[in-house]
Amino acid sequence: MGADIEAERGYEMTLTATGDTIERGDALTLPTVDISSLPGSDEGARAAVVQAIRTACLDKGFFYCVGHGIDPALLARVFAQSAAFFAQPMDRKMERAMALSKANRGYEPLRGQTLEPDSPPDLKEGYYIGAEVAADDERAQKFFNTGPNVWPEDLPDFRATMEEYYAAMRSLIAVLLEGLALSLGLDADYFADFQTSPIATLRLLHYPAQEANPHPDEKGCGAHTDFGAITVLMQDGVGGLEVWDHDGARWLAARPLDGSFIINLGDMMARWTNGRYRSTIHRVINRSGRERYSVPFFFSGNPEHRIACIPSCLPAGGAPQYAPITVEGHMRERYSATYKKDFG
Repeated sequence: MGADIEAERGYEMTLTATGDTIERGDALTLPTVDISSLPGSDEGARAAVVQAIRTACLDKGFFYCVGHGIDPALLARVFAQSAAFFAQPMDRKMERAMALSKANRGYEPLRGQTLEPDSPPDLKEGYYIGAEVAADDERAQKFFNTGPNVWPEDLPDFRATMEEYYAAMRSLIAVLLEGLALSLGLDADYFADFQTSPIATLRLLHYPAQEANPHPDEKGCGAHTDFGAITVLMQDGVGGLEVWDHDGARWLAARPLDGSFIINLGDMMARWTNGRYRSTIHRVINRSGRERYSVPFFFSGNPEHRIACIPSCLPAGGAPQYAPITVEGHMRERYSATYKKDFG
C-alpha cells in the first residue's frame, strides 16, 4: 500500500491521505464529549459541552459521545437482531435486496459498494433502513431515498427493535445539532427546519473476518468521507475504524469505548460551514480475525433545505467557497459518485 488516497467531494474539495502509519494503544485517539449537560439549565456546564464540540469539529470532526442516555439494553438488541439477519442464508437475504427497492432500502451484498476510488469493493454487507414512507406518498415520488422500508418477516423482533433505535437516533441528533448550532455562535434552534421530514438512514453493517487479503488494498470499508451532515456510529468491541489525522499524517485507530457513540461530521456540514468544520477521511480494516458489526446512523436532513454558507462561517469581506445546493441535490451527487450510476 502507501499510495495516495484521494476522496473527491461533490463540492470542489479534495483531501489526501498518505501512508500506513497507525497510532494504536490504550489511549483514546479522539476526544470524548459528555453531552448530558447539553439539554440542561446549568449554563456553565452547557457552555463547556458546546466548547468541547467546537474544538472537536475544528480538529477532525470526530468525537466519542457519552452521557447520551440511550438504554444499553436497546443497543444490545440492535446488535443481536443485526447478527441474526446476516446469519441467514444468502438466498433469504437476497429476498430483501436493496436492488429491488426504489427507496434504496434492504440488503446490500458483500462487495456491493466501493467507497475508495481505484480500490477493490468493500468487504462488508449491509442493510438499509429509513423513515417509513408509503409508496404512494408524494414524498416517495419526489425525493431520493424516500419510501417504504423492506423488513425481514421471518425475524419477528427485527422491525420493532430497529424502529425504536431509529427514533432514539432522531432524538440524539436533535440534541447534537443544538450543540453544533451553539458552537457556531447560532441560536440553538438554527437547524430546526433542517430536521423536518429528513433523509436519515440507519445502516446495519457486517464485516466478515479478514485474515488474509486476496488483494493488497482490500478493506472492510475504503477510505472516504461521509456524505451527509452528521453520523452517529455504534461499533462493537472488535475495532477496526481508523481516522485520518491531517496534522500528524497518520491513521488513528478509533478503538471501541464502552457505552459511547462515535460522532462525525459529513461533507454537507463541511460545505455548510464553509470548510471550517471538518469532514475527515476514515476507513475500516478488520485485522481482528473475527466478525465485526457496526451500526451507523446517517443524518442528511430535509431534502428541500438549502445548504448555503452559514453567516458566522464567512470571514469579513470573504466569499463562500461553495455554491448553494439542496440536501436532495447534494445526496444524489454523492450516491452517484460512489455507486458509479446515475441517481439523478
